[in-house]
Amino acid sequence: LEVPDCGRIVVNDVPVFDSESTVKYTDDDIRKLRLHFGLVFQSFNLFPQYTVFENITLAPKLKVKESIKNKVIEANKKADAIAEIEAKAHELLAMVGLSEKEQSYPCELSGGQQQRVAIVRALVKMPKVLLLDEPLSNLDARLRLQTREEIRRIQKETGITTVFVTHDQEEAMSISDVIVVMKSGVVQQIGKPQDVYDDPTNLFVAKFLGTPPINVLEGKVEGGKVFIGESAVMEVSGVEDQEVFIGIRPEGIEPDPAGTLECKLNNVEIMGRDASIVSTHESSVGSVVRAIIRSDIAIDTTTGTVKYAIKPHKFFLFSKETEERIYFDVK
Repeated sequence: LEVPDCGRIVVNDVPVFDSESTVKYTDDDIRKLRLHFGLVFQSFNLFPQYTVFENITLAPKLKVKESIKNKVIEANKKADAIAEIEAKAHELLAMVGLSEKEQSYPCELSGGQQQRVAIVRALVKMPKVLLLDEPLSNLDARLRLQTREEIRRIQKETGITTVFVTHDQEEAMSISDVIVVMKSGVVQQIGKPQDVYDDPTNLFVAKFLGTPPINVLEGKVEGGKVFIGESAVMEVSGVEDQEVFIGIRPEGIEPDPAGTLECKLNNVEIMGRDASIVSTHESSVGSVVRAIIRSDIAIDTTTGTVKYAIKPHKFFLFSKETEERIYFDVK
């Protein structure tokens, strides 16, 4: 949409833009390069005066007319080109379950249906890459889930490489084959969603992924042991004595009378299959320390405290200074 200030854009190993090139890109050049991409925005951007079918086929038909004008294709092939566009539109609308809505106007559609129309409009030209910019943020919770599943299904059926931008980590985890976590435009970590969740490279990544979020506490390493407050909670080796941030996933702590981490118990929230133990600790960076356990596990709420055993593979150390991950061996 804009001429970049710096960098390169490469699609299937073919450069389509290079800021260091001697070629000066005009707005018209960028518009032509943009044909490689299908764009779906946060807002649906459908023309209210056109039907669903017209919204989808309008731009491709204008492209055909322009191609004839510029003698890219012959005028006698116009009918065939338009018929091909319309056939593709019918096919894609059937794919997303909107065949019966072809002659409807945007105001007659639900939010999820409008978003599916926007996706079909981007797909009808069969782009090399489909770019989605927070496409679900305007939908309610149930529609978000349904449309997310629909986008994933469409991507699998078309096989088009799709870049899905979102601030919702649950969306990112559930929809992606590869996840790229970025902070201020800088890539922090790339990998399969579960790998990034299980093995975060720094505190930002650890905090970004996870619902409920990771528990973060201040602590220190002394003599091969990790201390939270005055309590040694775990033995580690190969780590120098230093101040650290400690990250523990909510599913990584469980009630245990012999546990090494003691917290003040606030309450227990039953959530059907699971239960959430809400507690506090003076070393906690967040407002609470939260543990997720099975709801059929009984919790003694009369003592006012709860002791947790910690699962080593859900326990992470980060430098207090740089917030980078500190790796260690568990004894």
